[in-house]
Amino acid sequence: MMVLRSKLLSAVLIAVLVTCCGKNAKHEEQLPGQSLNAEQTSLAAPEPIHVYSNDEVTVNAYNYAGLEYFLRQNNDTTYIVNFWATWCVPCVAELPHFEAVSKKYRTDRVKVLLVSLDMPKMVDDKLLPFIAENKLESNVVLLKDPDANSWIPKIDTTWSGAIPATLIYNKAGRHFYERSFTFEQLDAEVSKLK
Repeated sequence: MMVLRSKLLSAVLIAVLVTCCGKNAKHEEQLPGQSLNAEQTSLAAPEPIHVYSNDEVTVNAYNYAGLEYFLRQNNDTTYIVNFWATWCVPCVAELPHFEAVSKKYRTDRVKVLLVSLDMPKMVDDKLLPFIAENKLESNVVLLKDPDANSWIPKIDTTWSGAIPATLIYNKAGRHFYERSFTFEQLDAEVSKLK
């Protein structure tokens, strides 16, 4: 584990002084390539609180209320949600495994979401160039919410706040992992829920 909860909390709280309130509603998610059923068509994704962009990459930022939309789906898709940061060496080392699993299950109902915990001041100089240089194809969002004491236990009550951390879930089950993955380990966990 790269960072203790207290260090993560301090970094997030210092980095973000003001956040916007988001809608605290639970919705069905549509990620790229996923079609909507009749129940889902009236539900919309939350608006990001900020959009970061350069010539190659765009990253939407959400507070926890907006991110929760992506964490509480109840459909036929298996979701892999990885919490990481560009400054976290084990996180960066495992990212290719998430990309490989995403490619392996491209035609199945498996979606990968990479939730960056980078500080907002690092997005333009670190996060956006990192995504472009590493050609990340998975959906990347930034969690921009300073109240980590509130949102960490909502993601999982056992989470200390250390990263990397991964949530894998679908309507049949929900599993949280506070550790790094190899491709084989990640693939095995996804296969259990598919």
